[in-house]
Amino acid sequence: MKYTELGAFLRSRRERIRPEDVGLVAGPRRRVPGLRREEVAQLAGASADYYNELERGAGSQPSEQMLAALARALRLTSDERDYLYRLAGRPLPAPGGPRSHVHPGMTDLLTRLTSTPAQVITDLHVTLVQNPLAVALLGDQSGFRGREASFVYRWFTDPGARRLYPAADHDAQSRSFVADLRAASARRDAKDPEARALIDDLVGRSAEFAALWARHEVGVRRGDRKRIDHPALGVVEVNCLNLCSEDGRQRLLWFTPAVGTDSAGKLELLSVIGPGPALSPFPGAAPQTP
Repeated sequence: MKYTELGAFLRSRRERIRPEDVGLVAGPRRRVPGLRREEVAQLAGASADYYNELERGAGSQPSEQMLAALARALRLTSDERDYLYRLAGRPLPAPGGPRSHVHPGMTDLLTRLTSTPAQVITDLHVTLVQNPLAVALLGDQSGFRGREASFVYRWFTDPGARRLYPAADHDAQSRSFVADLRAASARRDAKDPEARALIDDLVGRSAEFAALWARHEVGVRRGDRKRIDHPALGVVEVNCLNLCSEDGRQRLLWFTPAVGTDSAGKLELLSVIGPGPALSPFPGAAPQTP
């Protein structure tokens, strides 16, 4: 019964969205209100056949990853997202995790940023969603699971993560990451299990992190000028700007060329050259599936 209701709910949410609301071209021959099923599937990264089965109330139980993708594709509110998870018989994601709900307004802004790299991350530096240009500049961040979903965790435990920045910038980036993480952990409840576990794990695994954490430096990353070492473009100097959610747990980041550099021309090439640095998940990480 719940799967039948889940299909009806998906259909009702699909029919209320206009193609132009999600960056699609309506076209002259639309016979249905709102989005087509294949358009929702495209936005959620699923096959059209799989999504059709969901709307029919058939098929297998959708995964938590797929539910998160559908919630973003259909611009669900937090209450609607929770309802979707309950209909599917899945536990609600913990706030701040890799399947956190992205506010529809933030998703809408990301959709409209078509000419600049942009992505939404959590305060623990877990990437929730990227636009195509962000994938081209920074690499696809969607394959990481568990603790490795946090870029801060990978920065201090996986040397490959540091390929994004020139070696001369690593010390400054490390200090900035730790100061920002300290500010984020203070905003959360003192017993927040996700932040506490991340910090404890990093202290135990990285001597560099432990030494920086002991300095008690605090500083929210509100905007940075940084250099990104791209394998095809070389060093791209950008301004990284961000818009924070009201509770501070999510940030919309977008990247603009730094004035006085050749980065504007390089960023224009992103849509041509395709995905950027190869950021493979850790060995044993689960692949992303519906």
